[in-house]
Amino acid sequence: MKSTGIVRKLDQLGRIVIPKELRSMLNIEIKTPLAILIDGDQIVLEKYQPYSACLITGESSDENIKLANGSICLSKEGAEQLIKELQEKMNDPHR
Repeated sequence: MKSTGIVRKLDQLGRIVIPKELRSMLNIEIKTPLAILIDGDQIVLEKYQPYSACLITGESSDENIKLANGSICLSKEGAEQLIKELQEKMNDPHR
């Protein structure tokens, strides 16, 4: 994980504020649902999506394919598009 150097204290109700710079950088707007995950002794926040959205098409479906321990999610169409682009790049003599 990447450290931001930002430290925040919990308030009396157990809340913390995510700095505006981070929210802007990650496109987190007011009322964006966040999932709270536990990884060992770490608390991880991520944008909540009922189904993971395809990185290429943005399509959310329970039929999407998850790869690389869940960090990459592709729909069938997104996977086909990615394969096509990879093949084009691999066949480009100027790469």
